[in-house]
Amino acid sequence: MNEVDKNAKIIWDYMLLHQELEHADAIFGLGSNDTRVAERAAELYRQGYAPIVIFSGKSGKVSALDKPEADVFAEVAIAHGVPDEKIIREDQATNTGENVLFTRKLLEEKGIDCKSFILLQKPYMERRTYATFRKQWPEAECVVTSPQLSFEEYIDPSHFSDKDHVINGMVGDLLRIKEYPAQGFQVPQEIPPVVWEAYQKLVTLGYTKRA
Repeated sequence: MNEVDKNAKIIWDYMLLHQELEHADAIFGLGSNDTRVAERAAELYRQGYAPIVIFSGKSGKVSALDKPEADVFAEVAIAHGVPDEKIIREDQATNTGENVLFTRKLLEEKGIDCKSFILLQKPYMERRTYATFRKQWPEAECVVTSPQLSFEEYIDPSHFSDKDHVINGMVGDLLRIKEYPAQGFQVPQEIPPVVWEAYQKLVTLGYTKRA
């Protein structure tokens, strides 16, 4: 295994939380370019984990979609068996914090009282998503999951996840996990020395586009 893949997989493994799924009031898919997140949401809906599915997202800093992420995800979910009337769309959020805050506001406006969520994001964003939700909506219960793919399986340019993009994303997210708690955006999390060493090596190798 080359040096890049070795260090990338250390960070990948750290980002995955492996939380046990529980039935919840809603499945909450946070938007991105990766529609496999919406497919995973549909899978969990069909398995009966929650009665409604929420998709949140307008577009992020790097968008490959021609319409709001929430709308694209909804279309994918409907194609995979989720009834349109069971989907709630929040189409204004442009980052993880807004995903949570805007969705919370939207549900309040609709009079929908959700106390527990299954959060869905890309695999390498599980930890950041969980930490953001715990900070921005602490009274609600949540677990986080993602498409069930290994690092090697996840790499797929057709889903806007070529290797360099994914590694740059992981490096940027790890820096945010370190710095965002002090800014009030996330709950703090311990970063093991071996993970931070992997981060530093990847930065040295030039993976700084999302830092």
